[in-house]
Amino acid sequence: MKQAAVERLGTDNKVLLRSQWSKVAARLKAELGDDLFNSWFARMDCEELSLGQLTVSVPTRFLKSWIENHYVNKLRKVAEGEMGVLQSLHVRVRQQGESTKSVGSDAPRSPSPERNSATAAQIQSLLVPERGAALDETQTFDTFVIGASNQLAHAAVMRVANGTAGQALTFNPLYIHSAAGLGKTHLLNGLAQRVRQLQPGRKVLMLTAERFMYGFIHAIRNRDTLAFKDQFSNVDVLLIDDFQFLQGKAMLQEFSHAFNSLVDAKRQVVIAADVPPTQLDTIDQRMRSRLLGGLVIDIETPDVEQRRKIVEQRHMIMLRNDPSTTIAPEILALVAERITGGGRELEGALNKLVAYQQFNKSSITVDLASMVLRDAAGSADTSRIKIEDILKVISRHYNVGRNDLLSPRRAREVVMPRQIGMYLAKKLTARSLPEIGRRFGGRDHSTVLHAVRKIDQQMKNDDKLARELALLIRLVEQQ
Repeated sequence: MKQAAVERLGTDNKVLLRSQWSKVAARLKAELGDDLFNSWFARMDCEELSLGQLTVSVPTRFLKSWIENHYVNKLRKVAEGEMGVLQSLHVRVRQQGESTKSVGSDAPRSPSPERNSATAAQIQSLLVPERGAALDETQTFDTFVIGASNQLAHAAVMRVANGTAGQALTFNPLYIHSAAGLGKTHLLNGLAQRVRQLQPGRKVLMLTAERFMYGFIHAIRNRDTLAFKDQFSNVDVLLIDDFQFLQGKAMLQEFSHAFNSLVDAKRQVVIAADVPPTQLDTIDQRMRSRLLGGLVIDIETPDVEQRRKIVEQRHMIMLRNDPSTTIAPEILALVAERITGGGRELEGALNKLVAYQQFNKSSITVDLASMVLRDAAGSADTSRIKIEDILKVISRHYNVGRNDLLSPRRAREVVMPRQIGMYLAKKLTARSLPEIGRRFGGRDHSTVLHAVRKIDQQMKNDDKLARELALLIRLVEQQ
């Protein structure tokens, strides 16, 4: 009889504890809201209340760490409101296969451990295959050309790469921003590869903002965001590229959770974006403040000397892969002078010259290279150059009256200068073909297109015409 009474008392205590915990869960949900409650408490179990010590459990180390760092006081306050004064509150991680029930409910809460395990593995394969996203092995510190524009960013990234686990961080987070193509992704790739080479035990995770969002959406669809969250629990160095593309309230909140957890745990975070934190409209003030609290560095546009080094290096790499891609030094210098962007634009210009040279099966001249690079040089001057400037130069150079250029006359001494003028208008301005036609005497857009194609074709086989066009371009730019 006494044994039965003890068992009945134990059962009554469990019923009481379950009732109290249901009220705790309801209060947490009411005070925190559905999103926060479902993210951090929906899979918490109340295990024991003995001598003023409350023990709860969660399924992952990440959840345990996050709750202890951010919600333990809140949890204790709400629990004391239903259970009385607590001497201590202990959060532990459940072992796989242990019974898991919804907070305040007898019903099973989630898919079986086998499904959870499969889901976690599936998310991990999407998010961090082979300890991170696939890296570009050509983008190393050895192939990164250092100059005045990027010296500080390179030094900061090297400091991170040479750090060791447990070492005090000099700055965290490190935030690098610049226009596209100036080397941000190159630095992140170099950093990831250097850490993995020097310290294989340190876990490096490199993600684009797009990949982060894709992994999170996949986790939501599988109804197991905990598997997603847990991917960040053991990361030593987190690298995020194209951060400006991260958007959506839930997505930004999820990133903030992962970011804060890592920074609070003294793990290194490096972020690259096209704009500084002050120009990120999607993030809230708290996140912006945390980003500004680290080291924010911008990479500027390289000067002509640095561009020359980049061009020479890229050309050497091309030659190693294909000896037929030889380009004369004076043309390499022209590329560095004319292309004012970063490494990506410079390499694109080299590729264009090589293709032009190989397709025409002849060495490219400086004048011809100048024409080929006209489009690759970007449209920085297109808003400044006017069709009227082109008409003035053409009229003066060919000694043809402006009215003749705009007239219906079809004499050769008028037609050829007129077609060259249309060609230059298409190459040097942002005007459309119909608009160019109207400015050249009310002609149809098909007439302009014919002129552009004709001059383009003749220039390939006529070095004299190529030099003449290069001269005309310089004259127009000097207007």
